[in-house]
Amino acid sequence: MKTADFYFELPEDRIACYPPAERGKSRLLVLNRASGKRFHRMVEDLPDILAAPELNGTCNASSRSGEPPLLVFNNSRVRKARLKAVPLGRADRPAGSAEFLLLNRIDSHTWRTMTKRAKRKRPGNRYRFEGGLEGEIVERPDSVSAVPAQAESEFRFLRFDVPIDDTWLDLYGHIPLPPYIKRDDESADSERYQTVYADRAAGAGLGPGASAAAPTAGLHFTKGLLTRLERAGLESVFVTLHVGLGTFLPVRTETIEDHLMHEEAYSVSEEAARRINAAKASGRKIIAVGTTSVRVLESAWQADAVFSGGKIQAGEGVTSIFIYPGYSFKAADVLFTNFHTPGSTLLMLAAAFAGRELILETYAEAIREGYRFFSYGDAMLIC
Repeated sequence: MKTADFYFELPEDRIACYPPAERGKSRLLVLNRASGKRFHRMVEDLPDILAAPELNGTCNASSRSGEPPLLVFNNSRVRKARLKAVPLGRADRPAGSAEFLLLNRIDSHTWRTMTKRAKRKRPGNRYRFEGGLEGEIVERPDSVSAVPAQAESEFRFLRFDVPIDDTWLDLYGHIPLPPYIKRDDESADSERYQTVYADRAAGAGLGPGASAAAPTAGLHFTKGLLTRLERAGLESVFVTLHVGLGTFLPVRTETIEDHLMHEEAYSVSEEAARRINAAKASGRKIIAVGTTSVRVLESAWQADAVFSGGKIQAGEGVTSIFIYPGYSFKAADVLFTNFHTPGSTLLMLAAAFAGRELILETYAEAIREGYRFFSYGDAMLIC
């Protein structure tokens, strides 16, 4: 399948560079996969859409018995992972002339990072960061397995002179806004680019970690909306996937099958697995809130002789699952998601869920109707 099959023209003014004035006040495009019909609602309408049987013509999310679905959220927290730096020995360059995005910590001093113009940043190059910290580009540590050059071309390993932690990052780091948001982060982004249910302790078994990008579908949910969903009889569970910046890497191969997917660490608690499996066993539908939740659900799914078709396996893991049209979903029945960038793996996942032609037709309608796209934009419910 050609990567070019997943491109579409998007006017620049449709890119949401700021969140809505009030969290949760976003539009919601509901897509019924079976009928192909589309409905224009608001995110705050979700409790009625998901719980009311009379709205099944809009989104049939209830089980045959009428029981409401189970929502699965990713509770990973966004780390202030974007660091500005000055190359040492180049006093003629202005502050902020280099930037690094911390992805994951390799040891007490060393991090895997993503950086622009990575080929120019060679081992031995040193940088001074805000707060006076210094660091150096180093070769891939022996503890890190080699991967194909295609997967490493955007990344560099950065060793700091002293260890850094989230306390230091909270002081000197910046919110890692996506590259299509062409502005510096502002104080409000510290709150708005974080879900209200983000848990600093989430994924504790995965080691020191957090997300380098927000699980953006969750940005639409307020504490009030979560309460209304609960009162409408909808249960919620939380899983963890630490989102990597690889999520924004373009697919550079001509055919999507040749693309190498990035790895992300995830975890599913015993309680979450038990509740998801119980819902599946009773015929209740599983609503994945965001593509990251889908990646956890489908990665943790295992064939099982007792459970019809399989079940969710509790535990920690690393996934490089690549979901594109032709994939057969095992766990996720309904998808709540944002509008994704052209040619991205996220759009390919949505196309696998709804069908390529239908999802592109839906995106075209969203553009005509003035929907806002990407991380701070409006939402879709695909059922």
